[in-house]
Amino acid sequence: MQGRFSGLDAIRNRLAERREQEQDALNLAGPLEETRRSLDEILERERTTLSFTDDEDARMREAFLDTLPPDAPGQVRELADYRFVDPQAQRMFDELMESLREQILGAHFRSMAQGMQSLTPEQLARFRDMLAELNDMIERRERGEPYDFDGFMQRYGDFFPEHPRTLDELLEQMARRMAALSRLMASLSPEQRAELQALAEQVMQDMDLAFEVDRLGANLTGAFPDLPWGAPAFGEGEQPMPLSATVDAMERLHDYEQLDRALRGDYPGAALQDVDEEALRRTLGEPAVRDMRRLKEIEQALERAGLVVRKQGRLELTPRGARKLGERALVQVFEQLKRDREGTHEARDTGGMAEPTGATRPWRFGDHGQLAVQRTVFNAVVRSEPGAPVRLIPDDFELIEAEQRTESATALLLDLSFSMPLRGHFVHAKKMALALHALIEGRYPHDKLYLIGFSDFARRLQPQDLAAPGFERVYGTNMQHAFLLAGRLLAQHPRAARQVIMVTDGEPTAHLEGDQAFFSWPPVSKTIRLTLSEAVRLARSGVTLNVFMLEESDGLISFMERLARLTSGRVFLMDDERLGDFVVRDYVSRRGRR
Repeated sequence: MQGRFSGLDAIRNRLAERREQEQDALNLAGPLEETRRSLDEILERERTTLSFTDDEDARMREAFLDTLPPDAPGQVRELADYRFVDPQAQRMFDELMESLREQILGAHFRSMAQGMQSLTPEQLARFRDMLAELNDMIERRERGEPYDFDGFMQRYGDFFPEHPRTLDELLEQMARRMAALSRLMASLSPEQRAELQALAEQVMQDMDLAFEVDRLGANLTGAFPDLPWGAPAFGEGEQPMPLSATVDAMERLHDYEQLDRALRGDYPGAALQDVDEEALRRTLGEPAVRDMRRLKEIEQALERAGLVVRKQGRLELTPRGARKLGERALVQVFEQLKRDREGTHEARDTGGMAEPTGATRPWRFGDHGQLAVQRTVFNAVVRSEPGAPVRLIPDDFELIEAEQRTESATALLLDLSFSMPLRGHFVHAKKMALALHALIEGRYPHDKLYLIGFSDFARRLQPQDLAAPGFERVYGTNMQHAFLLAGRLLAQHPRAARQVIMVTDGEPTAHLEGDQAFFSWPPVSKTIRLTLSEAVRLARSGVTLNVFMLEESDGLISFMERLARLTSGRVFLMDDERLGDFVVRDYVSRRGRR
C-alpha cells in the first residue's frame, strides 16, 4: 500500500476527540433558556411601555402580564391572543413564534424543513398532506400491500433535498432525526422535559400537524427499533443553542456512537464494511473516508493472502499470518543485531537428526551414532598380524562424524495480568514472543517452544493468540500455575536443554487452591511460598530459569532475589522496548555455545 494513512485506533481517537468536543459544547436546556430569555425581553419591553401610559387599559394589561404562568409554554399560550401595545414587542413576539415553528419543525424533520421556503398556510397544508400520504404508505407496506413511492416523490420531492432513492432510505433519515429528538427529551430533567414537550405540542397543534407527527413517530419507532429511542445523553456546554441545532448535535452524537461501535467490531458478525462512510464523512470529513477505504483494501488483501480469516464475525490471524507477523518482528530485531553463526545449545545428549560431514572419528564409551563399517574393519585388519584371523576390539570402532546438533525446549511464560497493558508493556512482550517463535521455527526447527500465558490461571497459547486485539481485564499474577504447566510440558523432552523464559511486571499475587485461583494484593506468604516451591522443583529437574522484570518495585525485586538464589536462575531488569532484542540475542548466543 502506497502513501500514509490512519489505522483504526487513530480514527477512533479522532472520533473520541470530536465526541468530547460535541458534549463539551452541548447545552441540553439551551432551547428552553433561549425561549425564556426572548419572552423575558418581550415582556420587559411591553411593561416599560405600559408604565408610561396612564389609563385603565394599561393597568388591566399589567395585571394580565403579572398573572402569566411561569413556564414558557404557558406564557406562549396566553400571549398568542394578546395584542401588544409596544409595536416592537409585538414584532419580537411574532418573530419568536415564527422561529419556534421553524425550530420545532426542524427538530422533527431537518431535511424536510429545509425544503420549505415559507410557513404559509398553503405550504403547511401541503406539508400535512405529505405526512398523511407518507404514513399511509408506511402502513400499507407493513400490511404487505403495494405502494407508489415514485409517485410520492414526484409530488413531494421538493421536501427532500437529499433525494432518497427508496422508502427505506427516506424513513431512515427521518427516524434518525426523531430518535435524536427523543434522546434530547430523555436527557432533560422531568420539569424541563414536560415544559419542552408542552411547547412543542402547542406549536404543532397550532400548525395542525400534531396528529400526523405523532402517527409518524409511532410508525418510525416500530420500523427502526434498533435506534437509540429515548436513550439519555449528557452535555456540559453553557451557551444556549436553538432547538434544531441541539437536535443536530444529538444526531451527531449518535453518529459518533455508531461509528465507534463499528470500528471496535466487538459484536457478532462485525466487519469493516459495517462502517457507514456517509456518517464518517459527516463526522471526520473526506480524509477519514479515504483512510477507511484503504483499510478495507488491506483487510481484503490479507484475507486473499490467507493471513487472516473471519470466524463468527471476528477477524482472526491464521497460523500463516502469525508466522508472517513473527518474521516481521524478527526482522526488526535483527536490524539491530549482528548475524550470529548457527551453533548448538549446551546439552547432555544429541538431539535431532544430524548431517554427515564425510569424516569419521574414534568411538568412545557412551557415544552413539552411525557406525563407519569400512573404517572399523580397516582398523582391525591393519592391527592384526598377517594371516591371522581378524578380530574386532573396541579401539577399532569408528563412527561417521556428523554435525553436532542439540535440541532445546523452551517454555516462554508471558504475564497477561491487567497491569501489563496498563503500564504499556503488553505490545512489546507479544512482539518479543512472536519474534522468538519465528526465530526457532525458521532457524532451529528441531527446537521446541511452548507459549504460556498467565494471569489468574496459566494456559497454553498459540502464536495467533498473541496477535489477537485487546487484553484481559483480569487481576492476579499466578506464577505458580505457570511454573507448574511449564514443568509438565518440558518434562516431555528429557534429553533436551530445557529453559523457562518468564516476562512479568509484578510479583506473584495468586496461587492455586484446588481448581480455584486465590488472589490477594498485597501477596500473602502462602502465594510466595508455593510459587518458590514450584520454581525450585523446576530447577531441580534440570530446567534453567531466566526472568525478565519490566518494573522494579520493592516487592518484585525482593521476590526475584529469592527466586534467583534458590534456583540459580538469571534475573534481568529490562526496558520493555529492548526486550525483543535482548531475548533473541540471548537465545542465539546460548545456542552458539558448545
